[in-house]
Amino acid sequence: MKSSNFARSVLGNRLTRSLIAALILFAVSIVGYMWIEKFTLFEALYMTVITLSTVGYGEVRPLTPPGQVFTGIIIILGVIFIAVLFGTLTEFVVAGELAGTLKLRRLMRRVKAMEEHYIVCGIGRVGEHVAVALQNQGLPCVVIDMDKALTDRFEQMGIPAILGDATIDETLRQAGIDRAKGLVAALNSDAENVYVTLSARKINPDLTIVGRSTDEEIEAKLKMAGADRVVSPYNIAGYRIVNQLTRPHVTFFLDAVMRDDGLGFFLEEIEISPDSSLVGQKMSDASVRTRTGANILSILRGAGHEVLDWLPDLAFEPQDTLIVVGKPEELQALAKLARDSRFENVT
Repeated sequence: MKSSNFARSVLGNRLTRSLIAALILFAVSIVGYMWIEKFTLFEALYMTVITLSTVGYGEVRPLTPPGQVFTGIIIILGVIFIAVLFGTLTEFVVAGELAGTLKLRRLMRRVKAMEEHYIVCGIGRVGEHVAVALQNQGLPCVVIDMDKALTDRFEQMGIPAILGDATIDETLRQAGIDRAKGLVAALNSDAENVYVTLSARKINPDLTIVGRSTDEEIEAKLKMAGADRVVSPYNIAGYRIVNQLTRPHVTFFLDAVMRDDGLGFFLEEIEISPDSSLVGQKMSDASVRTRTGANILSILRGAGHEVLDWLPDLAFEPQDTLIVVGKPEELQALAKLARDSRFENVT
């Protein structure tokens, strides 16, 4: 794959050099006719065009012997340069560079139209599941990977895929990181995930970043780099196995409501806006269950996301995050009540 990309890059460089050489020959021809034959700029331009194109319409006026020699040299060089230029251009098109350029432009236009989307860096076993899950939930996402076979497959799945190095700032900018809502650093290397997190946090301070790590020491470094959350696939697998052994029915229920396995209701988080009518109301007075049908399981409060017990006298505060379960229409009703637009279109 890398050798193929290198070959196309070489062809691109050859095409650029051929075009530059042709322009230089064109300019030298114009200057030569003006100097040798004392032609005007327009006459020299005309002579250059008919000479290099070898159409033979006839000279502006009879040429002097030096002018005839110069014309012969220009014709020979012109034929050589045109042959090289068209040969290189043919190789360029056959190699797929032109098609790749047009495809890249279409991809960039599509990504530029996206806002509040998610970026998945690295589409290995973890990143692939993340991107597919986002797509299944109807959430816009862009993936980045250096494996063309993977990016092509995701393009066929309808997920914008950028072929590039996620550790490079320009690649992240191509993915629209300045307009993104969240980023997942799921590269195979923990060190690269730290680097991506540092770059992403610097470009977009408001971005929600989740990093993948296989080493406990790297987890701390990811958080220092700016990751909001760090996930260890091995730890999660261990906890899940234990839960399957000890709480199989609870695990089944949580999986079902998190993945929409046909139960018809979802587990979600809804944030209370400062202008919501819930602010200041006690839980017993708000009657959320009666008014919306959704059940509040817990409340997270403050920057540290303190978990609060469900108490009748507990009053709602701005930016409280409600952990709720309910059907799509019930979540919509609660989101409207909380003035949280993020889940108004839950389906």
